[in-house]
Order: sequence, then C-alpha cells, then structure tokens
Amino acid sequence: MPFSKICNRIDYFLEVFTSILMVGLVLDVTWQVMTRFFTSDPSSFTEELARFFLIWIAFLGAAHAFRKGAHLGLDYFVEKFSDKVKGKIINLVLLFVVVFSVCILIIGGSLLSYLAWDLEQTSASLGVSISFVYLAIPISGLLFVLFTVEFFKNYSNKI
Repeated sequence: MPFSKICNRIDYFLEVFTSILMVGLVLDVTWQVMTRFFTSDPSSFTEELARFFLIWIAFLGAAHAFRKGAHLGLDYFVEKFSDKVKGKIINLVLLFVVVFSVCILIIGGSLLSYLAWDLEQTSASLGVSISFVYLAIPISGLLFVLFTVEFFKNYSNKI
C-alpha cells in the first residue's frame, strides 16, 4: 500500500475521532449547563471531562489541520521567490517541524506522560490517570512527523 494511502487512512480516522470528541465535548458542556441551571446539584465531572476532550481535540486537530494545509502559515512571502528558493524554504520549514515534533512533542510529551504515570497522578473527579490525557502530545508528534515525511516525499518528487 502506498505511503500516501496509509496517511489518508490515518488522517480519515483522525478526522472521525476528533469529530466524535467534538460531539462529546458539546454534549458534556450542554449537560454541565443544564445541571447547573435546572437542578440544585450541578454535575461535578463535566468541567474536567471537557478539559480532557479539549486537550485531545487541540493536539490531534492540529495534526489534522497540518496535513490539510489549514494551519497558520505565512506563505505570502514564500510565493514571491523562485521555485528553487521556494523548495529550499519549504524543506527548511519541514525540517523545523520534524525537530520540534521529535524534541518537544514526542520526547517531551512521552516524558510528561511517563512522569504522570510514575507519580500515579489521577484526575480529581473522574479518577483516570493523567498520563492518558498527556498521551495526546506524543501521539500528535508522531502524526506531525508522519505527515511531514509524506509532504517531503510528495514535494521532493515535484522538484
């Protein structure tokens, strides 16, 4: 199976998964508002669950947006250069993305998740391990690296 097809499947799963998380977030916040205003006993877990949903949506959504080219970019100036210079700039940017993803997201996120696991940190309301929440960081880093390799392969074929 070609590399781009694998990335397409992963990206499709990512899109569906983040959409499900968004639906969960909306339902969770709706429940929080309803219990706060219509009952005398507001729900205690909804704020924490919404925060966890938001963390996963932000990191996985950033990887999905990166693949789709929907991330914030300053390509106005890059478009002013020749194709040769443009290719070098794009390769440099992709290198920076890989370095950041490996150093900060994968290594740093893995260490953070491991530390939370080692210290047995659990959330106050839900009682789940915080390390599972932090796993969104290295997973998104792996996705950034995967999608960057795909961009590099596709772009280098066009040069």
